[in-house]
Amino acid sequence: MQAIILVGGKGTRLRPLTCNIPKAIVPVLNRPFLEHLLRYLGKHGIRDIVLAMGYLPTSIRDCLGDGSQLDVHLTYVVEESPLGTAGAVKNMESLLQGAFVVLNGDILTEIDLTDMIGRHRKVMPRVTMALTPVEDPTMYGVVETSEQGLVTCFVEKPGWGQVATNMINAGIYILDSDILAEIPAATPYMFEQDVFPALLRRGDPILAYPSDACWVDIGTTGNYLKAHHDLLAKQHGHEIVVAGGAHIDATAQIKGPVLVGAGSWIGENAMIVGPAVLGSYCSIAHDVVIDGALLWDGVTVAEGACLHNCVIGSSVRVEAACDIADGCVLGDHVVIQQGSRLPPDTRIWPDGCVNSDREI
Repeated sequence: MQAIILVGGKGTRLRPLTCNIPKAIVPVLNRPFLEHLLRYLGKHGIRDIVLAMGYLPTSIRDCLGDGSQLDVHLTYVVEESPLGTAGAVKNMESLLQGAFVVLNGDILTEIDLTDMIGRHRKVMPRVTMALTPVEDPTMYGVVETSEQGLVTCFVEKPGWGQVATNMINAGIYILDSDILAEIPAATPYMFEQDVFPALLRRGDPILAYPSDACWVDIGTTGNYLKAHHDLLAKQHGHEIVVAGGAHIDATAQIKGPVLVGAGSWIGENAMIVGPAVLGSYCSIAHDVVIDGALLWDGVTVAEGACLHNCVIGSSVRVEAACDIADGCVLGDHVVIQQGSRLPPDTRIWPDGCVNSDREI
């Protein structure tokens, strides 16, 4: 079975982190995000994978190559203009045969795809859709189902008075290739808003596949940081994982879970409190405090600075005695001047990217 991963978006909700890098390859636990998703598909025997790309496609191709290092085969298809979730799949119609899997390119999950495929082959619906429970369904598309396990209704971002279930569209579908006839060519078109509601109106079955397995949406900066905290706790407990070539001074205090990337340097009396991640070749000076923060590659933090539950992009320099508060997000190559105090949820864009809507 083939899989299509939808990675064409500009990652607007993750900005300023995605000003110069596509969401598909932002680091997650010091590895490109898509690497996690490709390993997940390979685990379930899916190795023929097509990436539907739009924004900064060369960066993705350069990062992943032909996929052979991950034991998968990658095909790249680039949209000249945004086509939506369904339009992107229609755009690669000539590459598809039989049933195939479609995944949104901003989720990490342990949903049992092998079982989901087996269920699809047994029931033979037009579509099988994975569902997952969430605490706040008002932020997503709620999916109501019948006692027979078929989808009956979609409610997009309902108010609390409309919420009949906490099960949402998990962004994983199994489709038969004949579904492509429902999608106009070279036209922006959405599965969620156009294709699936039309199937329901005609009475075509959409099989629900509910699962309470791990499911994480990394599509916003808040979710991205929370995903790291959750994954670190789940995968590493209280471990301190140090990659090759890293140096940690004997006087530094580290409380896991913490990942320290290759070649990073942690100085005297520094304190790292997990869950926290340092990318490769970070330089942490003496008396720095890093508490719950996520640092990309090449970050420099000068003496006495404090970073709390924030995300710091590549090659950022935080000068001495700065205080970076909870929820702050700094784009790559930003410099924070000595003694600066950034209030909670501050975002600082790199040069050339002044706000979340600007195209680069």
